[in-house]
Parts: sequence; structure tokens; C-alpha cells
Amino acid sequence: MTTPTSAFGRVDDENHVFVVEEGNERQVGQYPGVSPADALAYFERKFADLEAQVRLLEQRVAIKADPQGLKKSLTKLAEDLVEPAAVGNLAELRRRLANVSGKIDELFAAKQEANKEVVQEALAARTKIAEKAEEIAARDVSKVQWKSSTVELTELFDTWQAAQKSGPKLPKTEADAIWKRFSVARTKFESAKRQHFAALDAANKATKSKKNEIVTQAELLVAKGADAITDYRKLLDEWKLAGRSNGKSDDELWARFKAAGDAIYEAKSSIVAEENTEQSANLAVKLELLKEASTIDPAKDLAEAKRLLLAIQKRWEKAGRVPKDKLRDTEDKLRAIESKVKKAEEDNWRKTDPSTIERTNSVLGQLEESITKLENELVAAKASKDKSKVEAAESALAARKAWLEVVRAASN
Repeated sequence: MTTPTSAFGRVDDENHVFVVEEGNERQVGQYPGVSPADALAYFERKFADLEAQVRLLEQRVAIKADPQGLKKSLTKLAEDLVEPAAVGNLAELRRRLANVSGKIDELFAAKQEANKEVVQEALAARTKIAEKAEEIAARDVSKVQWKSSTVELTELFDTWQAAQKSGPKLPKTEADAIWKRFSVARTKFESAKRQHFAALDAANKATKSKKNEIVTQAELLVAKGADAITDYRKLLDEWKLAGRSNGKSDDELWARFKAAGDAIYEAKSSIVAEENTEQSANLAVKLELLKEASTIDPAKDLAEAKRLLLAIQKRWEKAGRVPKDKLRDTEDKLRAIESKVKKAEEDNWRKTDPSTIERTNSVLGQLEESITKLENELVAAKASKDKSKVEAAESALAARKAWLEVVRAASN
């Protein structure tokens, strides 16, 4: 029986298959139950599979596929070609694989160089994220817009995660350092946020408690009616100072507080309406009294004028209050009549007072004596024909006569 052979292997009588490498044979396996030719062909197909994988790798290198994936394929093929169970030109495959290995190293080095710039850009982008987070965390808590700042920080975190998933692989030491900055900033912000809202919640509770107390007091005042207005206004000042609490409860409390105030002011309005009706009637009475008082003439009969005025004053007080918008006008008109009578009384007293009469007579006597003297001086000045003395005497004489007329008029 003829033993099948090839340039790179053979089969023995028991279907043991051998491959020839560098002049030496190596058994690659046995395929019993088939013809020797089929047994050899089986292991030649194994070689064909390996050669196809090498050829595919060469093609991927030619189109510059991902170096990382190429390296994995190269490593796997190198292991498979150490002592493969295949018959064929294994030396040629190993040579081709070695040739591909060098090209893969070149592609890998080129990609690493290109990745350096990408890595630096990615590190810079993440540093900006960390810096922005630190800026947000460093804001004055009394001025922070918590809602918008939270949105900002969430967007920064999403951006970080997206970069981590789709961006280049970064050096762990540098990436971790930047992440730590970002994480610390987030923690600081969240801590400040919790403290702020805890304080706000406490303040809201205190405000709500204070306003509950104010509302309770306001509702108790309703029973006092219009008399409670002053106290209600004080409570309103307290309400304003208490500040606003969040939520619907503040509006509900205000509705109760306002309802109490409306009830109090409605009671006041009823009283005012009654007072206005009464005061309008009082005004009508006082207007009639003013008409009556306007006929008083103290110059004609002072005693009668005083009697009439006193009677009107008594009725005036008895008439009661008038509307506020008419109070000053009516009072001023009555005061004018009172002043008229009072002045007449003062004038009469001045004219009849003995001491006043005595002083007036004394002044009249002095003025008459002075006038006589000045008339003599004027005659003498004219006789001397001294023009300046004549003018001086005439001027002084005219002044004394004018003053005399004033004193006489005042005494009448």
C-alpha cells in the first residue's frame, strides 16, 4: 500500500500524521477509520485555517485596524503556531507572522503618539469640569441659587461620565487626582445644600408657628368688634415681621388672618355708618346755629351779643360731633364770630378803663402842649426867614398833629 505524502508531511500505516519542519518530523495526530489520504487532508485543512487567519491579520494590518485588537490576534496566532496540529509550510507562516508583528508594533507606537495629545485634551477637559465644580461649591451660600446650581453640578457629572465611557483611557494616577477634586467639590456643595435647607426648614417651622399664634389671637379679637382694630393692626405688624413660610400653609394662614380682620373692620364700618348718619344730622343743626350767630352785632349791643353767643355755644356743644371733613370749616366759622365779640369786648374795656383813660388824657395833654410850642417856634422861624428852621418846625408840627389824631381815635 502506498503511503500518502506531501512536501510538508506524511501518513503511516496506522493513519498517524506527521509534519516535516526543518528536516525533522513531528507527529501532529492520528485520524483512524478513514483513508490515509483523508487523514493527511484533514491536517492540511488545519494548516489552511491557520494560513487564512494569518492572511486576515495581514489584511487588517494593511488597512491599519485597531493596534490593540491586532496585538491580541497576533499573540493568539503566535501561540497557535508554536506546535500546531497541522500539515503545511509552518515556517513560512511563522515568517509572515513575524513580519506582521513588526508592522503592528509600528501601528501601536503611532497610535500611542497620537493618543498623547488626545489624552492631554481629555485631562484638560476633566480638569475644567473639576474646576467648575469647585467654583460652584465655593459660592457664597447666602447668594446661591440652589436649584440652578444643582442642575449645573448634575450636568457636570453627566459630562464626566460620558467622557469616561466614550473618551480615551487616561493615566489612572492623573485621572484619579482630578476625580478626587470633583468629588470633594460635590460633597462640599451637597453638605452646604443640606445645611441650607435644614436651616430653611427650621425657619419655616418657626415662622409657621409664629403665624399660627398670630392668627389665633386675631380670631379671638373678632368678638371685640371695632374696639379690636388697634390690636389687630399690631398683629398685622407682627405678621409682616414674621416673614413668609413655604407651601400652601402660609396662604391658608393668611386667609384666616384676613378673614378675622375683615370681620373686625366690618364691625367698624357699621359703627361709622351709624356715626355718619348721626353726625350729618348734627351738622345740619350747627349750620343753622351758624346762620343764627351770623346776625350777632356786638357793635350795636355788646351785652346782647354776649348773651346770644353764650346761648349758641351751649347749643353748639349739645349738638355733638359732625363729619370730619366738615369739622374744621364749621368750627372756624364759629371761632370767627367768637373772636368778633371778644374784640368788641376788649375795645369797650379799653375805652372805659379808668387807668387807660388817664393815660390817654395825659398823652393828649402832652401832645397839645407840644403842638402849641411847635406853632410858636414856627412863627419865630418864619420871622427870622430861616428856611431850614421853618421846614424843621413844620415837619415836627405835622407829626405831632397826626399822632394826636391817632390817640383821639383810639380813645373813642
